[in-house]
Amino acid sequence: MDLRIMTSLVLRLNNKLWARLLAVMAAVVALTFANAEPVTLERLSELPSAEQAAWKAYWERSQANARADRAAVEAEVAANNLPGVKRAPSGGDFKLPADMGDAWYSSEQASQLADIVLSYQTPTGGWSKHTGYTKGPRQPGMQFTSQNEPGQKPHYVATFDNRSTTEEMYFLAAMWHATKREDCREAFIKGLNFILAAQYPNGGWPQVYPLEGKYHDNITFNDDAMTRVLEVLQDIKNGEPYYAFLDESQRTKAADALAAGLLCLLKAQFVQDGKMTVWCAQYDPLTLKPAEARAMEPVTLSGLESSRILRYLMTITNPSPEIVASIESGLSWLEEAKVTGMTKTNVDGKTAYVADPASTQVYWARFYSLANSKPVFPGRDGILYDTFEAMAENNRLGYDFYTTLPGSIVSNQQKKWRKMIAGR
Repeated sequence: MDLRIMTSLVLRLNNKLWARLLAVMAAVVALTFANAEPVTLERLSELPSAEQAAWKAYWERSQANARADRAAVEAEVAANNLPGVKRAPSGGDFKLPADMGDAWYSSEQASQLADIVLSYQTPTGGWSKHTGYTKGPRQPGMQFTSQNEPGQKPHYVATFDNRSTTEEMYFLAAMWHATKREDCREAFIKGLNFILAAQYPNGGWPQVYPLEGKYHDNITFNDDAMTRVLEVLQDIKNGEPYYAFLDESQRTKAADALAAGLLCLLKAQFVQDGKMTVWCAQYDPLTLKPAEARAMEPVTLSGLESSRILRYLMTITNPSPEIVASIESGLSWLEEAKVTGMTKTNVDGKTAYVADPASTQVYWARFYSLANSKPVFPGRDGILYDTFEAMAENNRLGYDFYTTLPGSIVSNQQKKWRKMIAGR
């Protein structure tokens, strides 16, 4: 049960016995997950002494990179006698069209887009999100992010959220493959160094780097942030031709980062009543306990992100016994967690899911309880509801609370994977 629901019940009930019971339940649940706490020197000083040096070096590097990102914009303002820093234009997520091929990447349109993407790479090497690339290249004195007003605390200066950084890197590698543009090669390598710098000493990646605090410091699987980083590193290790420009040293560093990331991923797989299940969307970077983020992102098991993690793991050739066990456990959980006898429809202009015994559609919830793997539905009001109907009645919808995506993974992807490991 979510702590917010517990609190609500205590306020409504006068029964002291219930209040005592709920307090005990809250204490037990608190052992399982963590509030969203930033990485701070104070927290690092509480780590075992053997771990402190690596983590403090990481924190200091993050602080230095944040200063460098700010200084680059301020220097442009001074050099161009501008009145002040300008905010970057806002736009949608950057997502590459599928299967465009070398012909498109050799086009003038792609070349112009590359110029824009290159202009928004931060001095540290990453990219922000929701940047208005359609408005043209970044101008001198302009922030690298559209997510905060000038003078406010920097927000999402560079991130892995919403496909950011990894998608730009894929694009630049494809540009180099088609055109051999040197600036695209250099920017990709800079992006790879950004990934390496952003990796925590325990192998995970934050949502935002340099660190900016709150839940942005969490090791983040939400929206496939860390999963996509692992995919980039996996492609490099596999020798994909788009990355032929990388030298042996760079490939070795990528392989080492991948190995550490996979180890972190396996450690994060949640154990429920002694049984391995799937993954939560966020984890505290220091304790690896499941952690909350926004009101609509409480501590839960993730049906959607977990299925995509499994999809990635099943692409690994010659997987270790630990990876095989992780996949088997995840597939078993997905089989048990599926929702049937239901149809997605529209009622009075709103999404609704209604009982339909004749439906052959199979769904998975976006969020599942840590306690019993039952679907739960977080509202913008901070309450974790037991049913979609109750949540929708009291909240504006924002997520797709059910998904069919895991269906292709438990069927087609699983068949391919079992065939692959049988042939080893």
